[in-house]
Amino acid sequence: MEKQVAIIGAARNSIGGVWINTVETTKLQTPKPAFQFSDFPWPDSVPELFPNQFQVLDYLQSYAHHFDLIKHIKFGTKVLGIKYQGASDEEMQSWCLWEVEMGEPFSSRGKWVVEAQDTQNLSTEVYQVDFVILCIGRFSDVPNIPEFPPDKGPEAFHGDVIHSMDYANMDYESARDFVRGRRVTVVGFQKSAMDIAMECSTANGVEHPCRVLYLTEHWNVPDYNPWGVLLPYLYLNRFSELMVHKPGKGFLLSLLATILAPLRLAFSKFFESNIEKKLLPHGFYDKAEEGSIILKKAPSFSFCKGDIKVQGEDTPLETDLVILATGFQGEKNIKDIFESKTFQDHILGSPDAAVPLYRECIHPRIPQLAVIGFSESVANLYTSEMRCRWTAELLDSTFKLPSIKEMESDAAKWDQYLKRFLVGITADLASVPSIYGIMIRRAKTWDGTQRERRDSLLNRLSST
Repeated sequence: MEKQVAIIGAARNSIGGVWINTVETTKLQTPKPAFQFSDFPWPDSVPELFPNQFQVLDYLQSYAHHFDLIKHIKFGTKVLGIKYQGASDEEMQSWCLWEVEMGEPFSSRGKWVVEAQDTQNLSTEVYQVDFVILCIGRFSDVPNIPEFPPDKGPEAFHGDVIHSMDYANMDYESARDFVRGRRVTVVGFQKSAMDIAMECSTANGVEHPCRVLYLTEHWNVPDYNPWGVLLPYLYLNRFSELMVHKPGKGFLLSLLATILAPLRLAFSKFFESNIEKKLLPHGFYDKAEEGSIILKKAPSFSFCKGDIKVQGEDTPLETDLVILATGFQGEKNIKDIFESKTFQDHILGSPDAAVPLYRECIHPRIPQLAVIGFSESVANLYTSEMRCRWTAELLDSTFKLPSIKEMESDAAKWDQYLKRFLVGITADLASVPSIYGIMIRRAKTWDGTQRERRDSLLNRLSST
């Protein structure tokens, strides 16, 4: 009998996702060859290595039309919730349905019920399906807003406080008018914060410099051509995988990774020798040097009448507008879609670990469901396509899932592997009012000398 599969992730009115609304200066962060579908290359009309918003939108929309996907998509639909029908919440707390069904993607025991709402007329419709694929992402819809002590939040401030999402939702001209002639403070140090700071500095110059408050300084890759060599030639290929110790590798592959370790180090040093001279995005350093962007490290901050108060400083920062480029609550986005409290608890796993997904797709404790596009990588489009192909093979029953114990063990091994090379830096919520509320990860590849050079530059650019 034909199976019904629901793919959730089309709440907007057109193809494009987060690319529908961006700030004017936003461009693709990964090189174009690493951000494309394997069966649909970029057209020759886009020669840029890092296309802009309109070029990316056109590429995604062209792909959808080329493969006649539009007819399968119901736009302008918000999923209110999904519920597994066929077992009580108490039963789901202890079951092992994937295992009971011997690793099969579909079950004879239950189905998913999807309740969706039309965003125009607010009418609702209920669908019953055999399998659900969540493609709702983690960088949209639910902004992360910092928390502040009583009477020290935005309510104590007489200026405007918005999130970067609100800024991105403006058209370009409205955004320029909104910041022009105002003393702007941007909170954050990721890509969106820098893009917005660049636009504010262009609109106001040194007369009204844009101040950037950041919690943790970190490296930003300014380009992907160290010394003229494309970065994918060094890291994004099958040979580079042989140089890395990964979970599940046999003895010979582990031995080969050890033998190739000096080559891996050489690649890193080659890249570092170029990037250490380009700490910030293109043009950002020039703006900071001329004084139209001021970088300021702030362990925490609060609001007062017409000003911002930085922890440890007596003099408030005069500000008219605060833009919180503090990211999104992607975890809340994916958690709240489940009606079951059990599944809400299962989906995120332990607070000190990554979302426990086998092959970055399957949660061992949530049956008949896959998650695509939630895990981060240097090129999400490329990796998401591979996971889509893997999931399609699973749905076609060309292979079966291993036991729940094996899936959980594999996910835990990969989590430990990532922690070996990534450092999670979070604010101490007991003493800092969640200034960013998100984990900032940075590679542990920089030696002490390079850190000193970086800190020296940032200190020189910081406001005193």
